[in-house]
Amino acid sequence: MLYRELANRLQTLIDDEVYPPGVALPGVRKLSQQHKVSVSTAVNACQELERRGLLQAKPRSGYFVCQAATKHKPPRIRTVSKTPKPVSGQERVLQLVQAANNPEMVNLGTAIPAADFLPVNVIEKAFRQVWREQRRRCVGYEFPPGAPELRTHIARHLASLQCRVNPEQVLITNSCQESIAIALKQVTQPGDIVVLESPTYYGLLQVVEQLGLKALEIPTDPTEGLSLGALELALESWPVAACVFVPSFSNPLGTCLSDERKQQLLRLLEKHNVPLVEDDIYGELPLSGPRPRPVKSWDTQGLVYYCSSSSKTLAAGLRVGWLVPGKNIQRAEYLQFINTVSVNTPAQLALAEVLDKSRYQRLIRGMCSDYSLAVARMIDRVSQLFPPDTRISRPAGGFVLWVELPGKINTTERLQAAMEAGVSFAPGSLFSATGKFANCLRINCAVKWDARVERGLLTLAKLLTA
Repeated sequence: MLYRELANRLQTLIDDEVYPPGVALPGVRKLSQQHKVSVSTAVNACQELERRGLLQAKPRSGYFVCQAATKHKPPRIRTVSKTPKPVSGQERVLQLVQAANNPEMVNLGTAIPAADFLPVNVIEKAFRQVWREQRRRCVGYEFPPGAPELRTHIARHLASLQCRVNPEQVLITNSCQESIAIALKQVTQPGDIVVLESPTYYGLLQVVEQLGLKALEIPTDPTEGLSLGALELALESWPVAACVFVPSFSNPLGTCLSDERKQQLLRLLEKHNVPLVEDDIYGELPLSGPRPRPVKSWDTQGLVYYCSSSSKTLAAGLRVGWLVPGKNIQRAEYLQFINTVSVNTPAQLALAEVLDKSRYQRLIRGMCSDYSLAVARMIDRVSQLFPPDTRISRPAGGFVLWVELPGKINTTERLQAAMEAGVSFAPGSLFSATGKFANCLRINCAVKWDARVERGLLTLAKLLTA
């Protein structure tokens, strides 16, 4: 698209320090004249660079180059195996997530936002209200498909994103990951091939491993996202049973497919009649600009299985997720029932109470602003402390960074020493079925910034340099 072409040209000028850190870009009208595009194209290009973490908008002042914008390059695209592979070794993740419970550990390893980023008081008030008003209901089961009022609010929210969903099509689950597992159980059998981004969230690999599936990885551009050309080749070469993607703010790269590319993705899957399990857990968290539409919003054939939860926006401890199955809600309900019988009733009702209030969108906007500042701060510190030639992602949403280290540093080998020194991170090999990305790591930016975090980053930088 034209605005992306302009954004790429401006990024080159920023990388070459034609526009150095702290300097204002020409106004959008001036840019439109210089580059012979419309004002709206210039605005969209600046917003795209803002999503990439290169520009910061200042009210009534224009767009300014971020301080860390020219200090690093994005991670490189990696070649991937062209054959499906079974997944193994994901039990290492448990050690990593257990570290999050250690109050002495600087938690950079798990994508769990610190309580300071979450509306704790709002959640507490909602729980008090549902226990006061519905205490008898709170002590009982809320069998699948879940609390009617919560399903109604989720359906209304999806309708605001142009998804054609009614409450009867919404299933409440214990998490986004459980939603993904249920969706895959509906459309696959052990031994089937599923397509994943590369790198991909290790939780998706855990589900694939648990279900006895084979993973076929598709290279992902750190800026543009999933390679649709590589996906088309995979669909033509292999009997793919399903795709599992994070189209809006992927984990760990933070990329977001444009609306145009999301529609191209859906058309490609429709052509081959391959279902998409869409993980939209970060969709609510753009670092700038509007909330992107899910792929589900263009789905007219029931091919998209939509999965999300409240863990990144309201509270991970609620353990409430949801699934909009493509075609068979009854089968999905049964699978959820045999998995865990029901989802925590007070948590469902409390979440419904929060979603019922008009302040929800205001809460999300405040959270996005906080995450944006946290990501920018982490990029700045990592670019200063880590080895020269370190490459850092420019996430468009969410709150994690993907870092590629120079040389042959193996982050898995350095993890134990880092944890013994009181700081955790997620080594890159966890994000691939074939153990690629050995010199990469993912960092959680949503931490309460204090002297401990500064010391932890300094310690980590020394361990990764040694």
